Amino acid sequence: MRRCFALTAFTAVLAFVALTPDLALAQPLPEPPIGLKPLPPPPPPPVKPYVPVPITVPAMFNDPSFIAFRKNLGDVAQQKDHAALAKLVVATGFFWLQDKDLADPSKSGIDNLATALDLDSQNGNGWETLAEAAAEPTAAEPPQRKGIVCAPAPPGFDPQAFVNLLQATETDGSEWVFPVDKAVEVRAAAKPGAQVIDKLGLYFVRVLPDSTPPDNPGAPAFLHVALPNAKTGYVAATAIAPLATDQICYTKDADGWKIAGFMGGS
Repeated sequence: MRRCFALTAFTAVLAFVALTPDLALAQPLPEPPIGLKPLPPPPPPPVKPYVPVPITVPAMFNDPSFIAFRKNLGDVAQQKDHAALAKLVVATGFFWLQDKDLADPSKSGIDNLATALDLDSQNGNGWETLAEAAAEPTAAEPPQRKGIVCAPAPPGFDPQAFVNLLQATETDGSEWVFPVDKAVEVRAAAKPGAQVIDKLGLYFVRVLPDSTPPDNPGAPAFLHVALPNAKTGYVAATAIAPLATDQICYTKDADGWKIAGFMGGS
């Protein structure tokens, strides 16, 4: 599913950043008076060399019973079977964490999940999100919720080193991603056949603001990134993951695995 789903390790970093004025996200420009054109946004900070912050790639969650559960969940999502999905969600105690717990305790787990993912929307995006979640092979226990695993799992990294990186580059956390595997190829242009000019190590990499969707909706998406040496290139969007993303959380009881909650990170 990479990567619809809140990196709990990064949540604390985001909170720390939010409390640090120099790192706070820029506020949107005020609306101009009627008849006047809005001012252009300020230019992004120049691309400078930066000291890479190492990460460890999230580990696969290889519990056989969980793998079987994810396969069943994927089948249910493909069929958009609301009744079957209800059996895979905790009946009570479902949590939905955004800035606070948005779950309605008077409603069932499936009703809260349906609201969180907007399963009843006409476009079907909620079911697609659920199918992507079922395909996510990583999961980890968040420190604040024992007995729960949430997917995708976050990368391992030094939070203070990451904060130092934001300060040194005058950026915010939304501009940084991490590779989902070793030796991700960096290309000279935003297309699969372009020359490979470098490979990413296991560290955070900066995404530049001029990254745009492909002209052809069916074409592979690439992101424009800045490397630690200040050179730039393009990497496949599927080969990297954002820091702040959403998670679906699971618990195991006597009847097997169930969806226990949703954490919104985007």
